[in-house]
Amino acid sequence: MIRSLLLSLYFAILLLTSALPAQAATQAATQATTEEVVLGLSQDRVAITANFDGSEILIFGAVKRETPIPEGDPLQVIVAVSGPNSPVTVRRKEKKLGIWVNTDSVLVDSAPSFYAIATSAPFNEVISATEDLRYRVSIARAIRSVGAAMHIRGAQDFADAVVRIREDEGLYSLRENTVAVDQQTLFRSAIEMPADLTEGHYTARILLTRAGQVVSSFETDIDVRKVGLERFLYAMSREQPFLYGLMSLAIAIAAGRGASAAFRLLRNN
Repeated sequence: MIRSLLLSLYFAILLLTSALPAQAATQAATQATTEEVVLGLSQDRVAITANFDGSEILIFGAVKRETPIPEGDPLQVIVAVSGPNSPVTVRRKEKKLGIWVNTDSVLVDSAPSFYAIATSAPFNEVISATEDLRYRVSIARAIRSVGAAMHIRGAQDFADAVVRIREDEGLYSLRENTVAVDQQTLFRSAIEMPADLTEGHYTARILLTRAGQVVSSFETDIDVRKVGLERFLYAMSREQPFLYGLMSLAIAIAAGRGASAAFRLLRNN
């Protein structure tokens, strides 16, 4: 009986000692591949005023590591800034009897009002298709369109139309090789935001990749708000539409009478 106990104790110690090196190796490998983003923004609030003609946000940061830089594929960086998401109804027009009429329509469930991507290398080299599907980085992945009626042909064309139109308006963009990475540790890029921004919360995402695989990601918010008179008029139009309409009518009448008086005065002189 004592011999059996000793044998059991021996095998238990043997299993424990063999497991410790494997656990230590796993922890070392985890630490070796751990890379975290330390981010900074030139501004985290954009104020839309009467003379607002766009803005540029400088995004910069560093990669925090507990161990030396891993060997192998170099570090790549993706910066993605997206605006508020909202559904969009897209209609297809066809010419019938010489008149352009709306035929089919599809509700794109979610599309960002603004979406800009900057990468440190060509997009297809920075992130794999699988990781793009997982993190929804590319412009096509950022738009969600499901549930189109079965009788509608080319349902994907409607989502593509949203991308095409907003790219032409400067609201969607992919800028490759515009993120500068120094010594695989420091990075910086600038995102240009157009004048016709939608008010709301914007999200800035930074993804670190190696060999097309995401090794770390970080998110922060950018607040875009109307201020001053623009904010007052915008709030009134949403919260008190009747008073806003009366005020607009009064301003239009006053402007018309003022212009009439000015022309009459010039004619008499």
